Amino acid sequence: MRVIAELPHPECKITLFNMNQKYIVKFEQGTLEQSYKLSELDLSGGGANEIFQLLDEDFITTVIERFKTMRKDFSEAYKRQQY
Repeated sequence: MRVIAELPHPECKITLFNMNQKYIVKFEQGTLEQSYKLSELDLSGGGANEIFQLLDEDFITTVIERFKTMRKDFSEAYKRQQY
């Protein structure tokens, strides 16, 4: 897996990878991560720039909200095991 680019964002780390004719977009926030895979064949040839156009603020806001849900879900599961 090869790192293609990183997109700066104040709330999470966004990294674009390339592996086996797929692009992988990974979002990281603390110990949590989300990844999205796109086939090179599904794109029109714009590479990293085309993918970064898909990652508009509306999409990134949804990803950030999903991190909050993930953190809450994990915290609740952890608390259930403590009692």
